[in-house]
Amino acid sequence: MKEPHDKRMQKTVDSLIHDLQGIRTGRANAGILDGVRVEAYGTLSPIKQVASISTSDSKTIVVQPFDKALIGEIEKAILKADLGFNPYNDNGIIKVPVPEITHDRREDLKKGVRHRAEEARVSIRNIRRDENTHTKQELKDKNISEDDGKKLDKKIQEDTDKFIKKIDDLASNKEKELDTI
Repeated sequence: MKEPHDKRMQKTVDSLIHDLQGIRTGRANAGILDGVRVEAYGTLSPIKQVASISTSDSKTIVVQPFDKALIGEIEKAILKADLGFNPYNDNGIIKVPVPEITHDRREDLKKGVRHRAEEARVSIRNIRRDENTHTKQELKDKNISEDDGKKLDKKIQEDTDKFIKKIDDLASNKEKELDTI
């Protein structure tokens, strides 16, 4: 059976939240390193599986390897991820200073936020279209009454509006965050 439309819409919003967490704002955030994969014991592993990640202040990410032998590999992986970071080893703990971002880079990041938000809105609208098509088919097949069809259409539109507002709020907050740094 098909997943309810509001669950699919929530997954879209959750995906956007995850994407936005990866956008570097000039403020240290452990989520920035989520995409980094480390060569450990012959396989590529997400950095979270080989180290604990935290922030010591607003400008430094601290990576504490579970196995000290992986320090060099973790440093290489962070450099290879091309995030603009220069990690260094401080007595078995990797410190990652987060540099300030330039005005031009900030504007590029804001464009990226708007682009990702628009992709999420399109995804929500596609879910709405699919659900409306499904409702029309149910009406045509006489599986639901016209009143039920109208109620479903109204509910789908209300959910669409609610999730698009969430997306707009997330994008707006991320842009403000980029501006305040």
